[in-house]
Amino acid sequence: MAAVAYWLVKTEPSVYSYADLEREGTDYWDGVRNNLAQKHMKAMQPGDLVLVYHTGSEKQAVGVAEVVRGAYPDPTDPTGRWVAVDLKARLRLPRPVALVQIKADPAFKDWELVRNSRLSVMPVPEPLWERIMRMAGLGSV
Repeated sequence: MAAVAYWLVKTEPSVYSYADLEREGTDYWDGVRNNLAQKHMKAMQPGDLVLVYHTGSEKQAVGVAEVVRGAYPDPTDPTGRWVAVDLKARLRLPRPVALVQIKADPAFKDWELVRNSRLSVMPVPEPLWERIMRMAGLGSV
């Protein structure tokens, strides 16, 4: 059995929020049009865990989802170039973890969320995942 990988996906909560994913239960994650973000989406496998991060005025991690279907053609892309994945809401973080908290912690200084603020899908190294879960008031997820 392959090890679980950890990811972060960004969303503008006024367009699609973690609450929307909770309401849907499972939904496809689409509309990503960046080559590096697409590379990360193509690497996502069922069982991987995903930190859902709200952009805009919130700038905070708010929930955890699980990949339930790996990469397939994005149904919103008429060109057939881009992929989507299916995510299932798993749990809302007891305490959202704000970007300002992450930036204040030297452990995160080399992570893409801090270094490349425009990237919408990125891996989360396991030690950073565990650190975020602790910051959110959880142990391991």
